[in-house]
Amino acid sequence: MTTIDDGDPQRVARGADRLTPFNQAGVLNAADVHVARRVAALSGAPVHEDVLLATALAVRAVRTGSTCVEIDSIAEIASAAADQAALPWPEPAALREAIAASHLVLGCPSGPLRPLALAHSDDGPLLYLRKYFRQEQSIRHILDTRAAGRPDVDAQTLATALDVAFGAGDTGGYDRQRAAAALAAVSWTTVLAGGPGTGKTYTVARILSVMESLFGGDLRIGLCAPTGRAAAQLQTAIGEYRREHQTLRSEPAAVTVHRLLGSRPDGTFLRGSANRLPYDVVVVDETSMLPVTLMCRLLESLRSDTRLILVGDPHQLVSVEAGAVLADLVDRDPSASGSADLPAAFADVTDLPTADFDAAERASLVRGVITLRRGHRYGDRIGEIAEAVNTGDADRVLELIGQGPDTTHPVRLIDPDDADAVRGEAVGWAGALRSAAVSGDARAAVTALRGHRVLCAHRDGPYGVGGWSRTVIGWITDDLGGPPAGAGWYAGEPLLVTANDRAQGVYNGDSGVVVVDPEGDGQELAAVFERGHEIKKLHPSQLADAVPVYAMTIHRSQGSQFATVTVVLPPPDAELLTRELLYTAITRAEREVTIIGTPEALRAAVARRVARASGLRTTLSEHG
Repeated sequence: MTTIDDGDPQRVARGADRLTPFNQAGVLNAADVHVARRVAALSGAPVHEDVLLATALAVRAVRTGSTCVEIDSIAEIASAAADQAALPWPEPAALREAIAASHLVLGCPSGPLRPLALAHSDDGPLLYLRKYFRQEQSIRHILDTRAAGRPDVDAQTLATALDVAFGAGDTGGYDRQRAAAALAAVSWTTVLAGGPGTGKTYTVARILSVMESLFGGDLRIGLCAPTGRAAAQLQTAIGEYRREHQTLRSEPAAVTVHRLLGSRPDGTFLRGSANRLPYDVVVVDETSMLPVTLMCRLLESLRSDTRLILVGDPHQLVSVEAGAVLADLVDRDPSASGSADLPAAFADVTDLPTADFDAAERASLVRGVITLRRGHRYGDRIGEIAEAVNTGDADRVLELIGQGPDTTHPVRLIDPDDADAVRGEAVGWAGALRSAAVSGDARAAVTALRGHRVLCAHRDGPYGVGGWSRTVIGWITDDLGGPPAGAGWYAGEPLLVTANDRAQGVYNGDSGVVVVDPEGDGQELAAVFERGHEIKKLHPSQLADAVPVYAMTIHRSQGSQFATVTVVLPPPDAELLTRELLYTAITRAEREVTIIGTPEALRAAVARRVARASGLRTTLSEHG
């Protein structure tokens, strides 16, 4: 019988099988162990010790964001665990043979249970929990089927629509945004990738305008994003484009992907292969945050003649659930899909022979993938450093940034012992926020709110949101004075919404500020939120789920922009410290970034990528 160690609920105190030492070393947690043992017990026959370990590792893989286990590198998946040399890792070849012969793959005596799937890929054998194997296979099959054909588009009609949306004549160089719109017109599935400030949402609005022209104005559009906040931002951007340019006739409502698919309380969905979505075009923003399960259901819910446009930054932090679908689709092996050649209509409306696409990018275009590269949001130095982070060049990153609290570089690294150097920035931000809020100037208040933000990898601890919030509040109280005692919400207090509230039109991750209500008697307060050029105002009592925000996690900051940011790095051995985390953090800034950490922590972040095993990038064949 197995018991749990009271000192650490994730450690199994006793157990005679292969899982115990891996659990004691921290490679497996209690849930991994118990699920694997339960599956073995339900199978109705003995399970080989190596297969039992592989089952637990497959459970662990999903828990940590992967969809599968790479068998040939099985001992590398937990390199941070203690005392690795002492762990009884099986030989990959022997493990592969044991799994291939196991009834957990071939079929159990107790019934139709086949919880594992063994697949062969170009990168070696992969082990899945069967649910995730089926989802990946469904995604692969649907995308390949959609890529095998092309919509029928008249080149002259498309050229005219592009001229209306983007303007005719010489654009001063090849325009990737115009090419993206042309690609979306001639593809059933388009992946529009790009970093912050490359104009993804600008391009989406114009793509929709082009589509309306192609459909003669009778166009059904579905807009969605993984989170309510991202959906609201997409809605605002499309609405602003429509009002300013008058080339988009419809203004579709943007919703979460869950709501688009008709999510039910029991976790099932109204939409699926038997009840497909009615749209001609579906746009998914912030696709990097979409897990494999939700992507599978979305694709299964599409009609074959629906154009799908997936938008996002593949270098940002990925979904908290299993899968990194956008990055997989951007990096997918061209030979892994059945894409047809680009049609003549695309070449006729784009200057493709003289375009700035290299051979790899042209292969991506055939697969419906285009990457926008020209950034318009932040300075060249931040963009250079972001690119160096993406390529894993730590030496280049350290060469480009300034070091020390007195440097004037737009990106600087300061030691944690010199953290007081950002005090002036934080207090200045709070002072501007308080001044605008007390005067009742809602527009100035929300502008000041975007002036600065402290971003942390963790929620808790000295390097986390909790500790840094206390530090910033202490600085503000000492230099500006604290809020009135017992006042509750006060003018100048920054807010973070922590749950979706569709009735009030605010969403998890929204930032706002408490101001003196300009329409009140000078004593009443209002919480204001920026919605493009509009200001949304609520009484503080209408915010059931909102907290003060003086620092926030980097995960929550995705989709936000601030004039300057302070990024707090944890120690080099922190598991959350990754290339994607650092890239996401520094690209939140428009002008300046201060990184609080050591050169060793910065090097560790650049060197460590989010390790998410997946089979979507290659072709797969199931064993047996």
